Amino acid sequence: MRLFTVLTLASSIFNVSNASPIEKRAQCASQLSLAASIANRLMSNWYNPILGYFNSGSLWTDANTIEDTHNLMLAAGTDTYSVLDSSNTGIEGSLASTTVWTIQVDGSNDDTLWLVLAMWKIADYLQARGKDASSYLESASELYSLVAAQWDTTNCGGGVWWSTAKTYKNAITNELFLYTSADGYLRTGQASYLANAQKEWAWLNKTGMRNSQGLYNDGLDFTTCANNGQTIWTYNQGVIASGLAALSVATGDKSLLDVAEVTLDAAFGQLTQGGILKESCDNAASGGAQCDHDQQIFKGILMKHLQYYLDMANDPVRMAKYAPIIAAQASGVLHYSKNADNDVGSVWYAPDAGGSVWQPEASASGLAAVVAAAKYGTC
Repeated sequence: MRLFTVLTLASSIFNVSNASPIEKRAQCASQLSLAASIANRLMSNWYNPILGYFNSGSLWTDANTIEDTHNLMLAAGTDTYSVLDSSNTGIEGSLASTTVWTIQVDGSNDDTLWLVLAMWKIADYLQARGKDASSYLESASELYSLVAAQWDTTNCGGGVWWSTAKTYKNAITNELFLYTSADGYLRTGQASYLANAQKEWAWLNKTGMRNSQGLYNDGLDFTTCANNGQTIWTYNQGVIASGLAALSVATGDKSLLDVAEVTLDAAFGQLTQGGILKESCDNAASGGAQCDHDQQIFKGILMKHLQYYLDMANDPVRMAKYAPIIAAQASGVLHYSKNADNDVGSVWYAPDAGGSVWQPEASASGLAAVVAAAKYGTC
C-alpha cells in the first residue's frame, strides 16, 4: 500500500526558470512504518534531550541524523521528531545571525556543508507546515558562505579545502560544495550559487578523483595533485550524484545525469555483496575490522543522496532502474541489520555474527536507506 504525500523541496525552487516541478511521489506505507520504528528507537535509545545531542555522535553525524528524521517527517506527514528542532544544532540554526558558526564548525568545511543540508531540511519541514523558516535559511546561507570563501586556486588549480588548515582537498567536501551550490541556486535563484557550482564541477571533473572504475577515491595527493588512491567510501559515490542532478536541473544539461550514473552503477556493482552495500570496513563476523562512528553512516548517506538524485532527475525510467536496488538495501536493513529492539547495526549485507557495530550513526544510516525505499523502492 502506498500513501501519497506532498513534494518536499523548498517552494523557492519553482522561482528558478530552469527548474521543473517534480511530481508528487507515492510513499510505501510498510517502509514508512519500518522507518518510524527505527527513528523511534533512535530517539529513545540515543538522543539526549538535556544536552541536545545523540550520545556518541558528532556534529556532522548529528546533522545528518536531523536531516534524516526531518526527511521522514516530510515523507510521512508527521511531526513526531520535531523535538530535534530544539537540539543543539536546531537551536543554533534558529538563532541565525547570533550564532558564531566559525566556533561551532571549528574550521571543518565538510562539517559546515553537512550543517547546510540539515538547515535546509528543517526549513523544508517548517515551510511544508506553513511556518517561518527564515532563520534556518539564513543560517544555511551563512554556513555556505564560510566554505565558499575557502575556494583556492593556488594548490591543484581549484577546489575547496577539507578544512581551514589547508592541508587536503578531498572528494566529499568538493562534492558537497557542488551540491549545495547547485541546490542553493535552485532554492534562491542567486547567480553566485550557480557560478560556484559550475566552477566546482569544471575543476572536480578534471582532477582524476574518479578512478578508472568509475568510483571516487578519497581525495588528492597534496604534492602531486593526483588521485591519492585512498579508500573508496560509499558516500562519495552518492553525493556526487545529487550534486550533478541539481546542476543538471539548474543548467538544463541532462548529460550530467548520465555522468552521475557511471558512478552510481559502479558503486552498486562493485561496493556490494549479494546486491547489498558493503563498506570496506564492514564485517559481519567478529574479529575483523569494524567501521568507526563516521564510517557507519556512509551507506545511508549514499542512499539518501540517491533519493535526492532521483528527486532532481524526475525521470520514471531512471526511477525504475534504481527501484530494485533501493529496495534491496532496505531489505538488508530489515532482515540482516535491525534487531528486535529496532536498533540498526552497521552491517547490512549479511546477518550479524558478532562484527556489526550498534551506534546512533548506524541506526541513522539504516533510517536513511528505508526512507529512500519508501519513496523510490518497490513496495
